[in-house]
Amino acid sequence: MAFECVLQAWHDHQAELRSFLIGRMKETAMADDVLQDVFFKAMREGQDFCDLQNPRAWLFRVARNALTDGHRLRKHWVPVPDHLPDERAPERAPVDELDACINRTLPELAESDRDILQACDLGPMSQEAYAQSRDLSLPAAKARIRRARERLREALAQRCDVVLDDSGSICCHSESDGSKC
Repeated sequence: MAFECVLQAWHDHQAELRSFLIGRMKETAMADDVLQDVFFKAMREGQDFCDLQNPRAWLFRVARNALTDGHRLRKHWVPVPDHLPDERAPERAPVDELDACINRTLPELAESDRDILQACDLGPMSQEAYAQSRDLSLPAAKARIRRARERLREALAQRCDVVLDDSGSICCHSESDGSKC
């Protein structure tokens, strides 16, 4: 019973409402989608729709509200030309930004420190393989790399103004290019 009044409103006002929507939207398919949504809302109203004094005014009000919501939610995208460079810099952890400073600091370390750091930390060699290749015991190689890391850490702190957070992790540093924490 409630659907008969909605169907009657559809027959009476569908063409006029569709023309109104096409005039505002310029895209027939989008206008048809909104028109369909308006009549679904009328169907959901059921008997309350049938009790309306002016169903045409209700249909147009719902259509105008849908247009307003659509304009509010629509995002205007402008395509970026292919010839423009991508200026977004990938996010890197502060410790990863130290590579330039490490490369400047390594040559200033003692040969033994530089050797073990380049072999084990910067190269593919395990501490065990390093110990065997240098006729060292594994505990001696571990102690040597620990001391070399401490000296590198001190040199980096001085040369690059490395700042540690409360947990002891590198939070920031400054480079010769003037970047600061």
